[in-house]
Amino acid sequence: MRSLLIATAFACAGCDVIEQPNGLIPRWTTNFKQAISETDRVRLRDWRKTFETALADARKSHPAEIAREGVLLDPDSALPGPAIPDGMYNCRVIKLGARDPDNLTYVTYPSFLCRVHAQRTLQRLTKLSGSQRYVGLIFPGDAIRNIFLGTLVLGDETRALQYQQDDERDVAGFVERIGPNRWRLLMPQPHFESRLDVMELVPQGATR
Repeated sequence: MRSLLIATAFACAGCDVIEQPNGLIPRWTTNFKQAISETDRVRLRDWRKTFETALADARKSHPAEIAREGVLLDPDSALPGPAIPDGMYNCRVIKLGARDPDNLTYVTYPSFLCRVHAQRTLQRLTKLSGSQRYVGLIFPGDAIRNIFLGTLVLGDETRALQYQQDDERDVAGFVERIGPNRWRLLMPQPHFESRLDVMELVPQGATR
């Protein structure tokens, strides 16, 4: 099953239409603790250990690239509010650490298009293009970070699964501000390829 999903992910690099399941989560709530799975609760709890392990793995072969990214790949660079505003974003994903021996320890992708907009009393984040597209809800967290719970759309698929419909597609992460016009989504222990996925989000037309 896993190898099939990974193969499918490379079948399409620009699918920008994603049908959403009703509600995205099985029962509507604005409290992420009422929506999160036990697996994702553990992934978020252990985020720092995951971040440090992934960085150490990637630094073995790409120290200059990691240093060049600065605050984006610094575990302690999150800043207090404001929360990410609605709008269109250029979003860039970096994968750190190898989940399996045959995976690369550092992979960076060019910017794709993302959208953040209101979803009832929360926000929805959708990566609109690329072979791996995140779709999910942003929940209130604390003064420094909010919580992302969603799923992964692969390849030429046009419909997102509902969160907790398929454990291997579930994505959990933290949305953090790291600059005046810059946010990131940290996704510890993704189910495919890497130990940590980091998405940089910069509003279209803004400078970092």
